[in-house]
This record gives sequence, C-alpha cells and structure tokens, in this order.
Amino acid sequence: MTLFALCFLAANSLLTRAGVLDGTDPLTFAAIRVAGGAVVLAALAARRGIPLGGSHRWGAAVALVIYLLGFSLAYRTLDAGLGALILFATVQLGLFGLSLVRGEPSGPLRLAGMALALGGLAWLLLPGGGVRAAPADVAWMIVAGLGWAAYSFAGKFERRPLSGTAGNFVIATGLFALAFPIWWGGAVTPFGAAMALCSGGIASGIGYALLFRVLPRMGVATAGVAQLGVPVIAMIGGAILLGEVPDLRALAAGGLVIAGIALATLRSGTRAASAAGPPRP
Repeated sequence: MTLFALCFLAANSLLTRAGVLDGTDPLTFAAIRVAGGAVVLAALAARRGIPLGGSHRWGAAVALVIYLLGFSLAYRTLDAGLGALILFATVQLGLFGLSLVRGEPSGPLRLAGMALALGGLAWLLLPGGGVRAAPADVAWMIVAGLGWAAYSFAGKFERRPLSGTAGNFVIATGLFALAFPIWWGGAVTPFGAAMALCSGGIASGIGYALLFRVLPRMGVATAGVAQLGVPVIAMIGGAILLGEVPDLRALAAGGLVIAGIALATLRSGTRAASAAGPPRP
C-alpha cells in the first residue's frame, strides 16, 4: 500500500508534464485537477463531514492553490523526474527552515544533511547543472515546493486528515472558480483534460487517501525516507513514458539531495522515536 501511495504521488508529475506538453494551459490544467480531486475526496469523506470553516482551513487551501499553480506552470519545460526532485527538496528544506524559525532543536547530523541537500540542489540548478528548463519554470517549482511545505505544516494540526483534505480541495476549487476570468480561455486538449482529471481524481484523491491510511502505521523516520522514493519513481517513469533521461551530472546532484535529506530525516526520526518510547500494541 505504501508503494502504491508513492507511485500515485509520482504520477502527478508524469500526468501534469504529459498534459501540459500536449498543449493544455497550465492554469486550466490546475483548475481541472483540483476540481477532480475535490469530487473524489468529497465522496470519500462525505460520511465523516467536510469542514469548510476557520482561518486554518482557508490558510491550508491557499497554500494548496499556490502549490497547484506553481506545479503546473513549472512543467512547461521541466522534466517530470527533475521537477519532482526540486519539489520534494524544496519541501524538506522549507520545513527545515520553518523548524529553525520555531526554535526546534537541530543536531549536527541534521544540519549536515540539510547542508548536503542544499549543496546538491544548488549544483543541480547552476548553469550546466543538468536542468533543461527555463529559469522561470524552475522558480515556479520552488514556489510550489514552498506552498506544499506550508500545506504539510498545516497538516500537522489536522485531526481528521481525509475530511480536512477534502475541505481544502473544495475551498481551493472555489478559489479557482472566483479566478475564472483569469484562467478561462486557455487551450485545453482532450488528452490534457483527461490527464488533469486523472491527476486530481486518482493520483491526488485516491493517492492521498492511501497515504493517510499508511502514514499512521509508519515510524517518523520511515515515513520521511519513504517519500524520497517519489522523485526516483518519477525519474524512472519520465524516462520510460516520456523519454526524459537525465544526464549524469543531474543524477549525481539528485543523489546528493536525496542522501542529504535522508540523513537529516532519519536522524530526526530516530530521536523522535526514542523520545516517544516503544510503540504501543
């Protein structure tokens, strides 16, 4: 089930890249995606209720919109696998920076791991670093990563993950509806619309539901390290399905990013598990 959840997360990169490459406007793609996700998640959470009120809920929805917009715009030129790598590296670094601002303790191994990840990301993004994309689209993916980091942080305070996520998607759909004059009129191909619906309804809707099912059963360290498999799966899928094979320098830089985040996440997860004591039966 964990593998399926990670594959669904990686599929968002492949589906978005394929849909935008086919000629669908990125903003329109994002609108269709969030609407599809809202329908599926609302159906899954209908019996439990869908919360729509509170500043926390609306803040999470705005962060979700920022992620969706940056994610779709970035894939105009960014390869699927490298886009996923930049996204998840930015998310981890963003959460790490937020923990520093909040005064949470950070040991030397965690600091070293994040420094290694940041160095690998900088090497990847430097001119000639293997990223075949417009700088603006790389910036959009970083914006998406920061949006997802804020959304992930908001999720720490979510008591009902599935119902809360359904509420976030419903509100985000409403925000896209309010911005209808801005994104309406963009090109939409049948294939691109199908990819957006699959990304929202299946990869996001069902994928998030699976993720919420398995995360409580995993240790903190396992959950953090497992998600590092998403860029790897996206790179493999991009190479097989889209013909996007990263060069050796991009692979080496990506390896540094993943190794650094794994070091920091594994160390912090081990400490958290030690502090919590043995697992309950």
